[in-house]
Parts: sequence; C-alpha cells; structure tokens
Amino acid sequence: MPSVAALVLLAGLSEAAGRILPLVARRRRVSPPVVAGLLLTGTAVESAVIVMWPLIAFTLAELLPYATTSGAAPGWTAGQVAPMLLGAVIAFPLLGPALHLMLLTGVGAGLVGPVAAASGVGSWSAAACVAAAGVGLAAAVEAVRRLVGSIGATGTRRRTA
Repeated sequence: MPSVAALVLLAGLSEAAGRILPLVARRRRVSPPVVAGLLLTGTAVESAVIVMWPLIAFTLAELLPYATTSGAAPGWTAGQVAPMLLGAVIAFPLLGPALHLMLLTGVGAGLVGPVAAASGVGSWSAAACVAAAGVGLAAAVEAVRRLVGSIGATGTRRRTA
C-alpha cells in the first residue's frame, strides 16, 4: 500500500507538472513560490482524482439494477498506476492531448476487470462505468481549473487611467 500511495502522489505530481509547466513557460514572471504552490495544489487535486476514479466507477456500477456486489470497491495496484507517471511527458499541449487520452484509456481499461469483479456487472457495463467516472472527474477538474483561472486572471488585471 505505501508503494501505491507513493505512485499515486508521483502520478499526481506528473499530471500537475504537465499542466503547470506550459503556463510557467508562457509567463516568465511567475515567482518560484507561486509555482511551488501551484504544483502542490495541483498534485493534491490530481492525486485525489486518481484515487477517486475506481471508487466512483464502482459506485456507478453498484447503481445498476443487475449489480451483485461481491466485495469492497477495487483500488489501485502499482502496475495500474505506474503508466500514469508518464502524464507530465504527454500532457504537454504541443506533444499531444491525444496521447494523454490514449494513456488514460489504457489505464481505464485496466480498471474494467476489477470493477466488473467487485460489482458483479458485465465487462461492457463496467467499462461504461469506468468511462463515465473518468469523463465526469475530468470535466469537474477542468471546470474548477477554468474557474480558478478566470478568478486569477481578473484579480491580476490592473486598471489603467
């Protein structure tokens, strides 16, 4: 379990770095403490999203009328989380959001089996639950990211006379 927790934190840091480094490259006047704060906050948020993905997928599968829950919600294994460490490399906008999507699709495909086994639903239903959970979490994080960005942008504008 400690190795999985460390990998989740590193994957969260990787995802956060992939989002923040292009921002820092565009705005050269961002101070190191601000960058560090953004990285820490981003790591916490991305790590929480990674942890919640199988739990939300399992919860969605449990809501299906033909689900026969046979155990606890599945969690991550080190082998499932390790590919997410590539997130910083392929999350860069110029290197390919499509590659990032393919990585997350592969990781999500690895969740289908454990979700299906734990909830008692079929593979296709479990895949739909994993996809819905992933898309829902991504949409929620993107909405919060845009909201915080717009608040930060309006707070830093100066009035000209």
